[in-house]
Amino acid sequence: MNQDKEIKLAAVTEDGQNLSSHFGMAPFYRVFTIRAGQVVQETTLPKPHHGQHPAGEHGTHGHAHGDMFAPVQDCQALLCGGMGEPAYQSAKSLGLEVILTGGDIQACVQAYLKGELLSDPRRVHRH
Repeated sequence: MNQDKEIKLAAVTEDGQNLSSHFGMAPFYRVFTIRAGQVVQETTLPKPHHGQHPAGEHGTHGHAHGDMFAPVQDCQALLCGGMGEPAYQSAKSLGLEVILTGGDIQACVQAYLKGELLSDPRRVHRH
């Protein structure tokens, strides 16, 4: 992580405390603004999820996932406990660094700040 640049890091969550193991079903993002290696702002945003699509609107996975990423379009990295292959590819195509891991969000953010957070590609669900 570049210590001089401000970045935004989004964490996908169901309960506000832990990373969600299923990106598509999680209702929230916790977004951390990081400046000079420190969290300077934190907010919780609603995240569109699979249960919110009106009948017939789900369409292709790419379109639906694009809607899911809209609240974090200004973020550079995304932390999630697990996600399907289509969502993973959509996130990557939007320029997000996707880090698939699990556990407590605060602990993951601290590990990210230290450069110690590793992504586990086995957490991508192949549909």
